[in-house]
Order: sequence, then structure tokens, then C-alpha cells
Amino acid sequence: MRIYLVGGAVRDRLLGLPVRDRDWVVVGASESVMLQRGYRRADVDFPVFLHPETGEEYALARRETKTGPGYKGFSIDAGPDVTLEQDLIRRDLTINAIAEDETGNLVDPFGGQSDLNAGLLRHISPAFVEDPVRLLRVARFAARLGRWGFRVSHGTQKLLRTMAASAELETLQPERIWQEMKQALPEDQPWRFFQVLHSCGALVRLLPALDRSLPRQDSHVKNAECPMVAALQRAVRQDAGTGVRFAVAFYHAAVTAGDAAGAVGELRVEKPCLELLKLTLRMAPVYREASAGDPARLLELIGATRALHSAAGLKAFLCAADALWPDLAQTHELVLRALDSVAAITPAALQRSGLEGAELGRMLRLKRLEAVRSLMGRAGCG
Repeated sequence: MRIYLVGGAVRDRLLGLPVRDRDWVVVGASESVMLQRGYRRADVDFPVFLHPETGEEYALARRETKTGPGYKGFSIDAGPDVTLEQDLIRRDLTINAIAEDETGNLVDPFGGQSDLNAGLLRHISPAFVEDPVRLLRVARFAARLGRWGFRVSHGTQKLLRTMAASAELETLQPERIWQEMKQALPEDQPWRFFQVLHSCGALVRLLPALDRSLPRQDSHVKNAECPMVAALQRAVRQDAGTGVRFAVAFYHAAVTAGDAAGAVGELRVEKPCLELLKLTLRMAPVYREASAGDPARLLELIGATRALHSAAGLKAFLCAADALWPDLAQTHELVLRALDSVAAITPAALQRSGLEGAELGRMLRLKRLEAVRSLMGRAGCG
């Protein structure tokens, strides 16, 4: 029985990046041996076990044979006779097929170290096309490693185009597409996730409205000239969270489609991300008119984001607004100052003067509107 550290942990250590998760492959063992040693079964479909002390995943070395459509259409042989190289060859990219033994020696049968040095995302074997998820994974690695100049090799790009045109692409579930996208959005160059899918022809089938927000491959439009990419780049510079980056990435597609649903399609987006996109789409004209000096619109923005209960929604919107409309960046601070002024005018203070019911509501809005107008006057708006 031999145990090897594999995949991302080895890759990231060789790149000098923080190691996020550690995965292990066990060669020469069976399920019964793992259970006898205290490992716990982690998956009913795959021979993956949890270490009794660390909780890390240890998978039996396995061979896979394509038996049906989709990324679940494989039969698995995880017997003790499966070699390390047979396990590694089933992986997606050469840079993810490097193993390290207990003494720190590297096992690299497919040239992963060479591709790390060359900045190449390269498939291991023609069997790469059998799993459509690998198309999404290549796009995600492009988003993560793009800042170091990593690019998809010509041969792998050719296979991506083949996969994008195949019926296998239709087997990708909306949940899995979102799962990969969600991991790509926080990366250093999230726009590359969409560009890779766009360039191979997959994005137009998976998210057609979003595909239309990227330039044609023969247009020679630079990143800074593409509104969607430029906005996403600004969101990254702001260190914006996943929800903001999602809203920024899909905003232009939603404008073209007429609503958020038309842009997102069947994608199973988490509710906070989708709600922020809807809010950004709905509040865009309100924000622009508030920036032009309309106090009523600024007050409407505060109300629509429920900022008097929690400022989190408003701050997320403002972060998205800064990325989408940099020409209005000065309005960000004004809105936050207006929120402080509005919050200081409470119903309790007016109730003490005898106001109640509809009159209380009318006067509360009037006082808050006066406060915002005064603030905008001092700031030289309008």
C-alpha cells in the first residue's frame, strides 16, 4: 500500500501558491483494507475515504471506462492492481496529474512540470473529451492561473471546440455549471472563465445571452474595450465578493435580454447573487438620476435596498455600481452620507411631537427628503 499526494496540492506548491486542499491517492489497497485502518467511506458512488484523524480525502487508485453520456457515464475499477499511472492518466490536465510520494519525490508521467514552466493548460489524453465537466474546469483554471500567463494549448483548444459542438455538452446540469462558475468568480481573472467558454463555442449553447455580451472572436476587441470584461476587471480591483462579480458579469446580458431571467437562463444561481443582479438592473436608472442631483431618487435607492434595516444590500449595490459605471464613482460616498442623514431622522422623534398614522409617514419622508436635498446642495450636486 502506497499513498501519494496528488492534484491541486502538488500543482499549487510547485507554483508557489497557497495550498487550498490536499487530496490523496492510495495504490495497492482495497475498500476492506481502508475500513480496517479506520478510514470512513465518503461517497457511495466512488471509492473515496476520509482519514480517521485529519478528515482529508483518500481515494483508491482507479481506472474509468466510458459507458454512457455525461460526466456520470463511467464505470470504475478501483482494485488493488490499479497503478498510479493508470489513475493519473484519467485526470484532466497534465498540471493536475503530478503526484508526490511520502519522501517528497515527484511522479510526473505526462510532463506536468514542463507545462507548469511553460504556462500551458494541456490535456493528458484524447479521453479528455469524454467528460464535459472538464471543459468547465479548463475555463476555471484559466481564470485562476491567467495572471501568470497560463493559456490553453492549441491541441486542448481543438478538443474544447469538439466538446462544445457535441451532444455531451447537453448533459451538463445547471447546478454543476454554477458550481464551476462560482469557483471561478473569486479568482484573479474571472473574465477568462467566460472567454474560454466563448472562444470554443460552449458559452453560446450554455448561456446564449451572456455569450452575446462578449465580442466576436474575429473582432480583435481588447479586454478594456468590452464593457462586460472591463467592468469585471474593475470589480476585481475593488476586491469585490462573488455576488458583486456575478451581478457585474451578467448585467450587460440582462440589459440586452430585458431582465435577469433572460440572461441567467436555466443556471441555478444562488438567491443572494440573483437578487443583487435584479436590484442592480432595477436601480440603474435610479442611481444615475440620483447622481445627477435628484434627492427623491437617492431616497428611493436607500428604500429599495432596505438600507435602514441593514446597509449590506446597499453597499453591495454600490460596489457593483462602481464597477459598472466608473464615471459615477463620486456618488458612492454621497449615498452613504445620505444614509446616515436619513437614519438620524426616526419615527420616534416625530411621534413625540404628536404625529401619527399617515401624517407621521408623510412628514417622515418629507424630513428625510429635506435632509438629502440639503446634503446634495452642500456637495454641489445638481
